[in-house]
Amino acid sequence: MMSGAEEIKVDKDTANPSKAWERIRIQQQHTRCPHPDPIIPVTPDKIRFVCISDTHGKIERSGLCMPPGDVLLHAGDFTMRGQLTEIEKFNSYLGFLPYKVKVLIAGNHDLTLDEELSDSTLRSFGLQHSEIESYLKSRGLKSVKEMLTNAVYLLDSSVSICGIKLYGSPWSPKHFKRMAFQWRRGQELKKCWDKIPEDTDILVSHTPPCGHGDLTGGNNNVGCVELLNTVQKRVKPKYHVFGHIHESYGVTSDGFTTFINASTCTRRYKPTNSPIMFDFDIPEGHSKEELLHMEKNS
Repeated sequence: MMSGAEEIKVDKDTANPSKAWERIRIQQQHTRCPHPDPIIPVTPDKIRFVCISDTHGKIERSGLCMPPGDVLLHAGDFTMRGQLTEIEKFNSYLGFLPYKVKVLIAGNHDLTLDEELSDSTLRSFGLQHSEIESYLKSRGLKSVKEMLTNAVYLLDSSVSICGIKLYGSPWSPKHFKRMAFQWRRGQELKKCWDKIPEDTDILVSHTPPCGHGDLTGGNNNVGCVELLNTVQKRVKPKYHVFGHIHESYGVTSDGFTTFINASTCTRRYKPTNSPIMFDFDIPEGHSKEELLHMEKNS
């Protein structure tokens, strides 16, 4: 995956993203971008992507206006604790949305989707493996991800939509309390980003990269430095969609990649941030008709 591209190394300030960004930003273009107007119709030669994230089980009854589009992208944390009833409700909600294709990754709150979590970690959130297994067995399922019947679920994997290549990754920096899909900053997280193919057009991650959509209420950068370097120096996607840091909702650009923090919930977990959309040119040799085929087979 990394042949012919710059090798990404662990940044010397990886443990201090604010310090890293202070040093890096001197040579960075960093522009705040307006949100596209959903009233403007999409042309036949483009796919409209509608982005949300961090809905935390609250969007289902929020009455939030979902703009028209072709593909829904959700950048993780669609539950509060990954309870199976939460996942059932969210999957049902997805089924009612009119988008032809829905693409989804997990986040650190979606605990039961992380099959590597220990019993002790699950118990600290009031969850148990035995109850999860019993719940799945009663429905003829082998894994929690099989509950997501109304979405394409990405876990360090890709999907092509009308020739547009998307890659999804749920990982985020490990915090004080162990949650789902978390690794330590530096080499551990870099191993996750090393898996991202270089031909990715749209990257969907749960964590933001350092410097874009990662500023907390305390005015600290908490994004991943290695993710930023991977995006800018190796993969170079046209769009990078994420969430995780609710209070940094919005759109920025470095002149090539457009960064979208699509967090639906505010810092106080109010689902009031509007979905963010963008239009992507359909590559030559592909057409919008492929969406109909994907819809039938999803």
